[in-house]
Order: sequence, then C-alpha cells, then structure tokens
Amino acid sequence: MRNFIQAVFFINIPLLISGFFLPLAFLFASNAGAAGFITGEHQLSVKEKRAGEAYYRADSKWMIYQAEVADDNPFYQIFLKNIDSGAVQQVSPGNGKTTCAWVHPSQEKVLFSSTHDDAEAKTKMVAEIERRKSGEQKSYAWDYDEFYDIYETDFSGGNIRNLTKTLGYDAEASWSPDGKLIAFASNRRAYTEELSDEEAALFKANPSALIDIYIMDADGSNVKRLTHTKTYDGGPFFSPDGKRIVWRRFSENGREAEIFAMNIDGSDQKQITRLNVMSWAPFYHPSGKYIIFATNVHGHRNFELYIVDVDGKKEPVRVTDKEGFDGLPVFTPDGNYLTWTSDRTPEKKGLLFHGKWDHQKALESLSLK
Repeated sequence: MRNFIQAVFFINIPLLISGFFLPLAFLFASNAGAAGFITGEHQLSVKEKRAGEAYYRADSKWMIYQAEVADDNPFYQIFLKNIDSGAVQQVSPGNGKTTCAWVHPSQEKVLFSSTHDDAEAKTKMVAEIERRKSGEQKSYAWDYDEFYDIYETDFSGGNIRNLTKTLGYDAEASWSPDGKLIAFASNRRAYTEELSDEEAALFKANPSALIDIYIMDADGSNVKRLTHTKTYDGGPFFSPDGKRIVWRRFSENGREAEIFAMNIDGSDQKQITRLNVMSWAPFYHPSGKYIIFATNVHGHRNFELYIVDVDGKKEPVRVTDKEGFDGLPVFTPDGNYLTWTSDRTPEKKGLLFHGKWDHQKALESLSLK
C-alpha cells in the first residue's frame, strides 16, 4: 500500500516519544492549531470491512479507493465510485492483492498495483483466510510482494494492461496532472541488478530498504530512477503544476520517516519535515502552497494529520486531534474538502472519512499569503 501499510508495519516497534526531541514551543503551538480545519466530518465508507486510500479524478466526478469486502478474498481490491450517483464498481480482477490506485486526470481509466498474475495468488488468498479462521494473532505487516506490478484498466475493469512487467515490488503509483507521466516506488533493482554485499544483506533483512522512487512515461517506457539511497523512498505524488514530487523517506533503522520533495527529474531534493518520528503520506493542496501529511509526533500509536508549507520553512501545524490513526489525507481537486483514512470507529478498523476543509485557516496558520 502506498503509505498506510508501511506505517502500520512499524507501529509495533518501540519508539522514543517525540517530545524528547522537539522543542516544547512546537508541541504547544501544534496543539493550539488542532481545531477548526475540518468541519462536517463524516464517515464515507459503510459496507466495507476496511477501506482507505481514496483519490479523486481532476473533475471530482470519480473517486477510487481500496477496500476489503468479500469473504473469499482477505486482501484489498480496487473500487471506483461515481460521486454523483454513488454507484460503486470494482475495477480490479478480484484475485490476489491490490493496492495504490489512481484515476487518470481526463481519460476513463485507472491505475493500480496487483499480484493477480502471480501463479500462487489464489493459494496465498486461501492460506490467509485459513490463518484468520484459526484465530492466529499476527502483527499487520506489508510483505513487499515481488509479484506486484502496475496495471491500468478502463472504468469497467476490462482491458487490463501491465505497465511494468518487472520482478520486484512495483507499486505506489500516480499519474502526473497532465497524465503523461507516472511516478512510482520499486525495489526492482534487487531483482534485476547485481548488488553489493552490503546491499544484498540489507535486502535480505528488509526488502523495503532498496525501494526507490522511479518515474516513467504513461505507457511504461523510459523508466528512470530518481532516488539513490539505501533506505525506503516511497509514496510519491506530483505537485498540482506537475513540476515536483513529494514523498517520504524512511531512516536507516526504519523507525522514522520524513517528508521530502524534488523536481520530477530527481534534482533539487529537499527535506521538508524534521520531526524525528514517523512522518509520511504527504499530499499537496491544489493551491500548491502547502502539504498535508500524517505523523505520530504525539505518540507512536497516535497518527495525526499536519500541514506544512512546501519549502518546510514553517513549523508544521496540527489538523486532527483524535486518539488512534488518522492518515492518507487527500484533498478534492477544488481544495475545498479533505478525505482521509481513520480508525475512529467502534471496531477500530480503518475506513474513509470526509469533511469540509478551511483553506483560508490553513494559510493563516502557516503565515502564508
């Protein structure tokens, strides 16, 4: 999954409480700004067992998201919702795992990652169902399945086309605003290139350590690697003008992550946050003036939404203040509403929430014009 699963994977790792690292003034200011950004918040998803990662087409007429629905598949599948009618259509094959969906800005097609071409996909589904039936308790973890590829399909879910066709974890993809480019995350080089002894050891211990940000043409050609680290770079999204990419970079020990931004050619890489905790799931406001993201600065099991200016010059400002998980925020294309994933439900399962966004308050809180 683009952001959520990776973050949940690390929730069970004991982390030092962020207050030891941050100035008290920052904590006080962030708490003071935690109310009033979102009004009329309500739960969008109802029937799903779990749901998250919702994204909108540029005209706001369609929303794509992932959800666990059917009893015969324990993994997420991809669903497309017509905003006007409320009609929902499954667009993924229904076999194997899927994640990281996106809607083309103008055409009637969608993007997602899937393992449905894995010969063992159904066997893995059955094994997971049996494990759950047995009552076995297992910490939730993403496995960076090497059979993940990036696919596009039309709104009916037909005419599925594999855009990557490369062994390794290819996921977390999104189209550029003009639909000509795709940014994504991949550890393909661990399968296609000769690794140094150090890299081989890193990959064996943690397959996410060799995940980098890549960019390619919308047809899957001209693939270019943009980041060159030995830590997990993932969750890339384009800026509203299509000139930059925002993403999150994990620390070498995997216990922290910070928000970064760069030009689409990989140049001018800048660190935006310096919170020394788990900060991830960044997404630009359509104005291009600030970024919203999730962070556990208030305790490693309590993820809250924050905003920060695009250059990282201002102190981040707190948006949500509910105990538990709030993450994967995305603005509607007009910037007037926010949709995010939260476990503020009686069952503590991640589902979609939605509310009116106060853009003017956001600008004022960051001292932006």
